[in-house]
Amino acid sequence: MRRRVIVALCYYLVPAAMGCASEPARSSAVGNGVAATDSFAARRHAMVESQIEARGIKAPAVLAAMRKVPRHRFVRPAAVDLAYGDHPLKIGSGQTISQPYIVAYMTEAADIGPGDKVLEIGTGSGYQAAVLGEIARAVYTIEIIPELALGARAVLAELGYRNVEVRTGNGYLGWPEHAPFDAIVVTAAPDEVPQALVGQLAPGGKMVIPVGAVSQEMLIIERTERGVIEHRTIPVRFVPMTGKPAP
Repeated sequence: MRRRVIVALCYYLVPAAMGCASEPARSSAVGNGVAATDSFAARRHAMVESQIEARGIKAPAVLAAMRKVPRHRFVRPAAVDLAYGDHPLKIGSGQTISQPYIVAYMTEAADIGPGDKVLEIGTGSGYQAAVLGEIARAVYTIEIIPELALGARAVLAELGYRNVEVRTGNGYLGWPEHAPFDAIVVTAAPDEVPQALVGQLAPGGKMVIPVGAVSQEMLIIERTERGVIEHRTIPVRFVPMTGKPAP
């Protein structure tokens, strides 16, 4: 299996999509702590069918994760009824939880396997990390805003995601102690691709990252035997990536 690295981002995809692994450790509850009596399951299945499968997402592991992860647990209480809508939602501190399609799109583009180790930049409320945690062996996720990191850590722990570790810090620096990563996910848009993150990408890995200030594009960066290759894909709109690039 080729190694994969993806940079997942919170963004808005314009105009249709908008937004900001060994097997995961399991709790004794259904899946990663999702209760069998979850009353939102029907909404999740409808979301996957109408918003995600209908737009061409096909990877079985991604579709299964999107059906399982309780998105309503990662939004503010006042927005619970909107959790499965086809749009991003504000989560506080000027940040958003991405549109469901965007989360699925980036996760599929990452091409993550069950034995992979993934880095996410921009934890936000923790939803993307949970989706990654359903597929990857281990997920390391960094959030620069302490309040969001604290909240995401609590929800992920409550839901039983023992294979997801949250750090408060500067995402531009990555997480060198655990590099290289099979996938890197960035949920905010820098003006330029952070070279420190490229350096933490494993051979054969991919990094999916939105780049740009006003006009943004989603990039897929792949480390191959011939060197690093960059592919430009779709126009997007993400919140800006904060922090400072590595010196």
